[in-house]
Amino acid sequence: MCGILAVLGCSDDSQAKRVRVLELSRRLKHRGPDWSGLYQHGDCYLAHQRLAIIDPASGDQPLFNEDKSIVVTVNGEIYNHEELRKKLAHHKFRTGSDCDVIAHLYEEYGEDFVDMLDGIFSFVLLDTRDNSFVVARDAIGVTSLYIGWGLDGSVWISSELKGLNDDCEHFESFPPGHLYSSKSGGFRRWYNPPWFSEAIPSVPYDPLVLRRAFENAVTKRLMTDVPFGVLLSGGLDSSLVASITARYLAGTKAAKQWGAQLHSFCVGLEGSPDLKAAREVADYLGTVHHEFHFTVQDGIDAIEDVIYHIETYDVTTIRASTPMFLMSRKIKSLGVKMVISGEGSDEIFGGYLYFHKAPDKDEFHRETCRKIKALHQYDCLRANKATSAWGLEARVPFLDKEFINVAMSIDPEAKMIKKDEGRIEKWVLRRAFDDEEHPYLPKHILYRQKEQFSDGVGYSWIDGLKAHAARHVTDKMMFNASFIFPHNTPTTKEAYYYRMIFERFFPQVIF
Repeated sequence: MCGILAVLGCSDDSQAKRVRVLELSRRLKHRGPDWSGLYQHGDCYLAHQRLAIIDPASGDQPLFNEDKSIVVTVNGEIYNHEELRKKLAHHKFRTGSDCDVIAHLYEEYGEDFVDMLDGIFSFVLLDTRDNSFVVARDAIGVTSLYIGWGLDGSVWISSELKGLNDDCEHFESFPPGHLYSSKSGGFRRWYNPPWFSEAIPSVPYDPLVLRRAFENAVTKRLMTDVPFGVLLSGGLDSSLVASITARYLAGTKAAKQWGAQLHSFCVGLEGSPDLKAAREVADYLGTVHHEFHFTVQDGIDAIEDVIYHIETYDVTTIRASTPMFLMSRKIKSLGVKMVISGEGSDEIFGGYLYFHKAPDKDEFHRETCRKIKALHQYDCLRANKATSAWGLEARVPFLDKEFINVAMSIDPEAKMIKKDEGRIEKWVLRRAFDDEEHPYLPKHILYRQKEQFSDGVGYSWIDGLKAHAARHVTDKMMFNASFIFPHNTPTTKEAYYYRMIFERFFPQVIF
């Protein structure tokens, strides 16, 4: 993942302002350590910190159209860029970057081009002909993005909060599936799939249709010019991602460049469930497996760095982000720059154990819709920022726009958990990949019950965090918690401890 920062209409084109924008952009350098760029047009600034995945040699940003009247800074991957280039055959492209299509699409289609993009992205596009601009974020919010406003009426955009919190009067998370246009002066939703209304779908479950959709979601994410691997916990979701990747890697450009043997990565406390399960799946698939161990103290020592990078005080997110943060550092040290990960399946298929309490299929479906809409605040945040902290990109095929549309069109009756019929959580996904002739996974892995990520890495992890927090937060502090933190008051010592750290880094931020 790259880092983007833009300051638009700030009524200040001085050298001092340029220096300040550069200073703020450097706060995002961990996201893109390969190159940095800054474009200035009057009082508009577009900065970029690049993590080079596609066309490392010439794809530096910001990007331009032919006469440089359209300027774009992008964090993302556009998986259908080759198809889009064919539609733009009369345009001249300056680089081989997948993001190079954006400026030219805007020339051809105006602001309506965003829905043509198949990928994950956050971008700021400046049209210097009239100083108008467009900002957009991908459908689910896989890429992180924030928007702020200065006292002078300027609009600020950043991949992370730390680029905004010192200079903006007000800032907030940029809503997924939306664009912001200076011409209209506000947001509008560009992503409007049928499931978003929460209307109950009725398409009969077809396991082969679901299988093909997910295989396509995984294989399109093999687009890379750098070494990559898969995150493998040994659970259903990451194991399916690894299995499909291993199955289809051989014929890809990536295999020709980096070899056809897949690398897999796992993290956990010594003896944890994930390490054992991941090792078994890796042996079955024949991956080059890398197993990383950490101690409870290693995790506790990293908590402040995790909160600084993840930019949240949510307890569950911090618990799960810490092992991923530690693993990402190890992965990057091996020269890997991109990994494929399994986030999103539980939200789409009702994989959390409480879904067995759903009273009927209507409520089951509505809850999956609510969970997907909130992903950008939790699992997407973790997958994006825990990896980006070390200049590593995570791709999440379960959150592929086309795959979600297929999965969310299935009659939710088929998704419901019915143990008396042998249907455990995520049954439709398990059934889709239960192939007797050409098995994707061993049966006991395919039907393995879900572990929470922070439980799977080792059961003592949570207990260690709680004990550490209890040593730093007194009963008196908890008694006064509502006075110190009147908004989203922490109700446990662990939550209070994280909130204290968060407030030190981001004192103005209220979620």
